[in-house]
Amino acid sequence: MSVTVKFMQRYSGNFLKVLRSNANLVHLSKRSLFGQRVHLKLLSRKNINCARQSNSSAAETEKIEDSFLKWFLLLIPVTTFGLGTWQVRRREWKLQLIEDLRRLTTAEPIDLPTDQIELSKLEYRRVKVRGRFDHSKELYIMPRSPVDPEREAREAGRLTSSGESGANVITPFHCTELGITILVNRGYVPKKKIKPETRMKGQVEDEVDLVGVVRLTEQRKPFVPNNNIEGNRWHFRDLEAMTKVTGAEPIFIDAELASTIPGGPIGGQTRVSLRNEHMQYIVTWYGLCLVTSYMWYTKFIKRVPL
Repeated sequence: MSVTVKFMQRYSGNFLKVLRSNANLVHLSKRSLFGQRVHLKLLSRKNINCARQSNSSAAETEKIEDSFLKWFLLLIPVTTFGLGTWQVRRREWKLQLIEDLRRLTTAEPIDLPTDQIELSKLEYRRVKVRGRFDHSKELYIMPRSPVDPEREAREAGRLTSSGESGANVITPFHCTELGITILVNRGYVPKKKIKPETRMKGQVEDEVDLVGVVRLTEQRKPFVPNNNIEGNRWHFRDLEAMTKVTGAEPIFIDAELASTIPGGPIGGQTRVSLRNEHMQYIVTWYGLCLVTSYMWYTKFIKRVPL
C-alpha cells in the first residue's frame, strides 16, 4: 500500500512538471505570435505610409510637369497672334508704299534737277528733259523681260516669268538746256533687236522731249552675276561703272511708255508693282492662333483628352 502511494505521488509530481513545462511553452508561443503580429502591423503601416508618400510625390511631380506644359504650349497661340498682328502692320505699310509710288509715278513731271543730294530724294519722281541721244555708246542690261504693269499686278509673287527675253537699252542723252549728259533707259527690245542695226528707224538723231522717272544706283543682289563691262553685258544698274564707260553724269532715268520712239525700244520699263501677300499671312497666322487656342482650352481648361 505504501509502495502504491509513493508511486502515485512520484507520477503526479512528474505529471505536474510536464503540465507546467507545456504551459510555459504555450505562454511563450502566444507571446511570440503576438510579437509577430505587432511587427507585421508596424511593417504594414510603414509600407502604407511609404506608398502614400510615393504617390503624393509622383502626383506633385506630375502636377508641376503639367503646369509647365500648360504655360509652355500657351506660347504657340500667343506667338501666332503676335505674328498675325505684325503682318497687319506690314500690310498697312506696304499699301502706303504702293500708294506713294503710284502718286510719284503719276504726278506732273518736273524739270530734272542736277543736284545729286536733291536727286537722291526723288527716286520714281517724274521728270522732263530735252536733248539728243548718243547711240554710239549704248549699254545693254540683260536678260530682261518686258514690263506689263497689269500682268505684274496679277502675278505678283509668282516665280514664273513671261518667257520673253531681251534687254533694256541704256543710252547717253545730252540735255541741251542743262548742258549735261545723263543716262536714259530707253526701254525693252527683244533678243533679235539688241543690235542697233536691226532697229535703225528708232535711232533718231534729232532733239526729242522726254519724260521719265528718276532711278538711283543698284546694289548687286545675291546670285546676280557681276556686270561684264568689257562685253557690254550688264546685269544691274551700277551708275558709277556706267558713267565711267560713257562719260555721262551719274543721273539715270527710265523713259516712259509715252516717250517711246517708233521703231525703237519700248519705254515704260519701270517696275513699280510690289508684292503684297500680307493678307495671306494674316489669315494663316490668325487661323493657327484660333486652332491652337481652342486645343489649349480644351486640354487644359476643360480637361478633355485630345
